[in-house]
Amino acid sequence: MLKTVIIGASGYTGAELALMVEKHPQLTLSGLYVSEKSVDAGKPISQLHGKLKGLVDLPVQPLISVGDVATQCDVVFLATAHEVSHDLAPTFLAHDCTVFDLSGAYRVKAEGFYPQYYGFEHTESQWLEKAVYGLAEWNEQQIENAQLIAVPGCYPTASQLAIKPLVEAQLLDLTQWPVINATSGVTGAGRKATMTNSFCEVSLQPYGVFNHRHQPEIAKHLGCDVIFTPHLGNFKRGILATITMKLAAGVTQEQIQQAFISAYQGKPAVRLLDVIPRLQHVENTPFCDIGWKVQGGHIIVVSAIDNLLKGASSQAMQCLNLRYGFPVLTALV
Repeated sequence: MLKTVIIGASGYTGAELALMVEKHPQLTLSGLYVSEKSVDAGKPISQLHGKLKGLVDLPVQPLISVGDVATQCDVVFLATAHEVSHDLAPTFLAHDCTVFDLSGAYRVKAEGFYPQYYGFEHTESQWLEKAVYGLAEWNEQQIENAQLIAVPGCYPTASQLAIKPLVEAQLLDLTQWPVINATSGVTGAGRKATMTNSFCEVSLQPYGVFNHRHQPEIAKHLGCDVIFTPHLGNFKRGILATITMKLAAGVTQEQIQQAFISAYQGKPAVRLLDVIPRLQHVENTPFCDIGWKVQGGHIIVVSAIDNLLKGASSQAMQCLNLRYGFPVLTALV
């Protein structure tokens, strides 16, 4: 049994992870932690997230000594803020723990990226270089041998899974950048209440226009430029991404179909549809649903995921299953 801890356990993704670890036949939940000054410290996680009552009732403990926790676990999930993950990961890695980081702290290897988009200087260049990007369907072999897995966020996951098969098969005319319009539920903004994510204040609107940090992440890992516009929707969970792309000359429907089938055959967390996906079909599931329509020289691909699951915690668990050779959907369905 792999002794597993979750740092940042009081948030939405932390709670989802706690339930998955509890259900996993090869993992044991060794500890749930939050920052020392958190108002949640000392409370049972089931008090914070009622759906865990009777399933996971462990207390959420203050993280006082990172080194002490690192000596007592094999696996750590970091469901923490970007700069916090940046600082915590090296200690766990130095103690030979396998780290699954759900923040953006180790996702992008590019000069000046972190000061510009995350507001801090990245000082762990050695680990940044070694980190494997945890887009589970595309990086299986690298994940199998990694000690640090940087789990992609919800928007990059929904976007890349929809675009990457066409890029890899060279079916797009990339002189016209793919245009991604994606809408997320308010849980994507986290559990801490603000005016921005107060349900009564949320109105469907774009944000981060031309300057959102996920744009360069998506472009870097796709290997092509994109236009990315996120939207905040007045619903709790899920992401729907609608992506418009120009096809290369002469590309056929059969080539497109084959590109998606080749990419995701035997990948059970991606479901290819012959209709346009709907959010309600992926809520509370680990799946990404993908559908598309072609007209003339353009294709519109739509992907739908649960932002807290395939966009965060269940993808992290997929990566763990790949890393340790367990069936890929263990603890997820």
